[in-house]
Amino acid sequence: MRNYIEHFSILSRRNKIALQIVVDAILLHISFLGAMLLRLESLDFAGQPGIWGALVSSITATLLAFWGLGLYRVVVRFITGKILVTVAMGAIVAAISLFAAGLVFDVSLPRSIPIIFAVFVFLSVGGLRFAARTYFRNPNHLNKRPVIIYGAGEAGLQLLNALFHGHEFAPVALVDDDPSLQNLGIGGLRVYAPDRMTRLVRETGAQVILLAIPSMGRVRRREIVSALEDLKLEIKTIPGMSDIISGKAKISELRTVSAEDLLGRDPVAPDPELLGRNITGRVVMVSGAGGSIGSELCRQILTQNPSVLVLYDVSEFALYAIEAELSATATRLQHQTKVVPILGSVQHSRRLEAAIKVFKVQTIYHAAAYKHVPLVEENVVEGIRNNVFGTLAITLAAQKLGVENFILISTDKAVRPTNVMGATKRIAELICQAHAQQASTTVFSMVRFGNVLGSSGSVIPRFRTQIEGGGPVTVTHKDINRYFMTIPEAAQLVIQAGALGQGGDVFVLDMGDPVKIMDLAFSMVKLHGLVPYMVEHPDQVLPEKGDIPVCVTGLRKGEKLYEELLIGNNPAPTKHPRIMTASEVSLPHDALTAVLDRLLKACEAFDLPAIIDILHELPLDYAPSSTEISDLLWGADYGTDGQQNMAIEAGIRT
Repeated sequence: MRNYIEHFSILSRRNKIALQIVVDAILLHISFLGAMLLRLESLDFAGQPGIWGALVSSITATLLAFWGLGLYRVVVRFITGKILVTVAMGAIVAAISLFAAGLVFDVSLPRSIPIIFAVFVFLSVGGLRFAARTYFRNPNHLNKRPVIIYGAGEAGLQLLNALFHGHEFAPVALVDDDPSLQNLGIGGLRVYAPDRMTRLVRETGAQVILLAIPSMGRVRRREIVSALEDLKLEIKTIPGMSDIISGKAKISELRTVSAEDLLGRDPVAPDPELLGRNITGRVVMVSGAGGSIGSELCRQILTQNPSVLVLYDVSEFALYAIEAELSATATRLQHQTKVVPILGSVQHSRRLEAAIKVFKVQTIYHAAAYKHVPLVEENVVEGIRNNVFGTLAITLAAQKLGVENFILISTDKAVRPTNVMGATKRIAELICQAHAQQASTTVFSMVRFGNVLGSSGSVIPRFRTQIEGGGPVTVTHKDINRYFMTIPEAAQLVIQAGALGQGGDVFVLDMGDPVKIMDLAFSMVKLHGLVPYMVEHPDQVLPEKGDIPVCVTGLRKGEKLYEELLIGNNPAPTKHPRIMTASEVSLPHDALTAVLDRLLKACEAFDLPAIIDILHELPLDYAPSSTEISDLLWGADYGTDGQQNMAIEAGIRT
């Protein structure tokens, strides 16, 4: 039987229509015989002279009616309940044409025969099509993966219909929390309560669970996914409601539920006045515009319709990509914003001054920084040059040329740093604080927050790559935790915090609760429908225990076990519920300048011990986890001459 069905499915469209017409003609014939037998309870009518002429006429008229009504233009596999209206109209034509043909051919037909005939036509023609649709949609007869849809609302029904039209998934059941929907039939499938999920998976053989609640908040999504993780199924989701409404995504564009969907919180609605205060109608510059935070800042800034948006970045490709994206967005939104890409390093004072002066920049968001802890630990001088002296160069340029607002993007790693990267960001904060103490028209402020989801080099993309490669997933410490926030929320809060600045403010974003990285690793493995298990060594594989091994490898260079957001314990609230302001230790401008001069000379001389001593001297609470210097170019192999040569090279670059 299956071979015949497969043969029919590969027929041309014209042949399929011809086949439907032949089958319908047979069904009409059978319906007439059934109606006559039901009414007369005998076959004596077959001998009447005009009976078959009347039947052929009625069948011809009915088939023409079906054709005109568009019944044969509908693909059987994708029919919906609307097709019943077409079949019903054709059945009425069948009844009327049979009655008229009976008069023309002088056939004595009981008055109830056309009515019974119409009912049989409706049931047989419509019923066969729905039976065929059910067969074709059955995952047992197709190369489709059986799936359970979680969410029986409007989005769930749209997804159900979209999947029936697709070639990858075959829905086998619906699940919903709403008791009023449970046990109902929607789209041909029954709706079950979530507590039936384990039994449903076993009975239906479902391989995937699809979340079809686009308006669901992160907290509720996290609760649902947590309850589903142990089913060992892949969990996918439809796009968010905002993306569906804006046209960025279709409801049928499924993707695997990611850690980014579960971490973070439901964002607080932004304050429109704060968002636009330093941006709307102004010239705005973003340094590090092609980075994770910088690019999202640019996207958020563009929505506030600045007159000019200056993109400043040292990476050619990153600058090209963000400029192309923003220009296309500006055109689509019909904004008059001029998007200007400037290629350059924040270490180049003259380049910065030229960009600020030519475009008359009024607001600067300074996001350019080296932020990867182990890399900066192994490249100390470059990390300091970029993060410290790059910040010094852009703040001096902003102050000299009368920029109205300067906002530094800082990090939680600046609080009691255990690594060079965190120390450099704390020095960058000191630079802004020192400038704020001087009489200046520029308002300097800093915004400090933790990890953002999806940023380059973060733990989540690394875990995902390891899982897709079959493991092992490596965690540096079983107790390590981190704060996480979505990039869009972080960017919105940075803009709003900058608008609250009065001068010298250190704003701290409320990051919510910290996340244990070991729990995150196990959760990500389960989201892929796999079973995680612990091993003691990365090369140890125990297939009998699970699918993906998880191993603790030890803290990396400069890595902290716990991150902090405050140096003191005296945060003050602001008008925004997720933005606090902290009173942190600062240095007078002259004192800081003297120390920075010595730090620059130590960098030019590639004198790492002197650099480390200066980091300890500054009010950073710098407490490295190791006294050993990790810089890759520092070592006894170079000797004194080697260090002098590197010092010469460093001097050439200044």
